[in-house]
Amino acid sequence: MHQRAAKPGVSVRRFSAEDLPDVLELLDASLGGGPAGRRPPEFFRWKHLDNPFGESFLLLAESEGRLVGLRAFLRWRLLAGDRAVSATRAVDTATHPDFQGLGIFTRLTLAALDEVRGQVDLVFNTPNAKSGPGYLKMGWREVGRVPVAVRVRRPLRLLTSRRARPGGPAPAPPVTAAPAAASVLERGQEVAGLLWREPAAPGLATARDLAYLRWRYGAAPLLGYRAVTEERDGELAGLAIFRVRPRGGLWETTVAEVLAGGDAGTARRLLRRVVQAAPADHLTFAAPAGSAAARAATRAGFLPSPAGIALVANPLVADLRPDPAELGSWSLSLGDLEVF
Repeated sequence: MHQRAAKPGVSVRRFSAEDLPDVLELLDASLGGGPAGRRPPEFFRWKHLDNPFGESFLLLAESEGRLVGLRAFLRWRLLAGDRAVSATRAVDTATHPDFQGLGIFTRLTLAALDEVRGQVDLVFNTPNAKSGPGYLKMGWREVGRVPVAVRVRRPLRLLTSRRARPGGPAPAPPVTAAPAAASVLERGQEVAGLLWREPAAPGLATARDLAYLRWRYGAAPLLGYRAVTEERDGELAGLAIFRVRPRGGLWETTVAEVLAGGDAGTARRLLRRVVQAAPADHLTFAAPAGSAAARAATRAGFLPSPAGIALVANPLVADLRPDPAELGSWSLSLGDLEVF
């Protein structure tokens, strides 16, 4: 079907702080409560303004003084060995329901690409089935599906949920005895030591440091990240970060990070502690193929999921190495991949 042109009078400009109330109203009208269930100002500020990698690239579309579209590119930093790769993640995109189907998504995205070109090396994201084809038309490359491992903890709940009426209420959230990730990340010197002992990733990996972990998992409003640890001789020897969230009528434990210094035994024990920490229906986990964490997941009862997470990339510089269009070029955790 031929796409209609955007309405005359639609203009594009950068976000400013006074736009925040209107942006939150637009996000609610277009996308609902999002991964956190609601969108208070502090969540937006945390995600887009307090990011240690830098403030997001935020563009707005207006029509006759009315905010009708938003496009956000979240700043990110990757490492390829000892070389830094500047990147952005194409994340929040919203078009007011009254203006959908008029090309605003494409217009904002192309404008955002123009905005970041020359400033970053790469744009990447994990689109859903609806938005994926649109990105490919605008020059993104289909990388593939990043494997995700699953451990079913309550198989009967999983089976009955599949037969349940869609949209039914989820059960009460499971209680976890694990401490908040923020409190564990206060052990700054020990956590920094864990990061230093982590083996270098073989491909493109998020540049993890203490400031990043504290922002991503410690300061995140509403997401409720928790942590389990392994102690050795009174020192922190391993750390796993996770959160429990509703998934349809089920409860899922998303294991976002496992830091074990490359030791598969430590990683396996951490994963088993996560399993014990919250009586969720199932757990999900992702780690680079061949890594100690990936081997540990197999021994901790995780099995490959038939689906995985779609990954697309748009290199903005020539001959970027390793090639981001190849799935084997990436070394990602589930915390890198999940939508937040």
